[in-house]
Amino acid sequence: METKSNKRRLKEWFSAEELHEESKKWFSELKFARDEQKFLNTMVKDYTLDIIDSDMFKSVQPLVQSLNQSEKDLVDLFKRVQLHENQLQIMVDDINQEKMEAAYLDTHNDLSMDVSDYFMKYRHTKNLMFDIISKVIKRKKQKRLLN
Repeated sequence: METKSNKRRLKEWFSAEELHEESKKWFSELKFARDEQKFLNTMVKDYTLDIIDSDMFKSVQPLVQSLNQSEKDLVDLFKRVQLHENQLQIMVDDINQEKMEAAYLDTHNDLSMDVSDYFMKYRHTKNLMFDIISKVIKRKKQKRLLN
């Protein structure tokens, strides 16, 4: 419980503008991740037969499931960040609402950690997927050269 109060003290140094900028940064990163996920889904669809032929299907299947989970988590994070951004008014309304402001800062800190965790997991899955697709493309090219 004490760690929460320490986190709160750290966030109290941020101005409403800084909190807003950080939220905008999250939106930008989440939108980019959404576009990347569309691209990855298209790649998997385009190379599905090649993946099956290369006997990599068993290693790709958990990654596809992880990408699907990432998409669901992304939608949830979008909603949470949007709601959080809408509540920024609490910090700038010139009304002293200590409990509500403290709750906002706690939520901001929690969101910061959740966004960071999301991107750590997502980037790991994305890198693994790119590695597998690259191997599949190389094998496909080698087959063409041999024929």
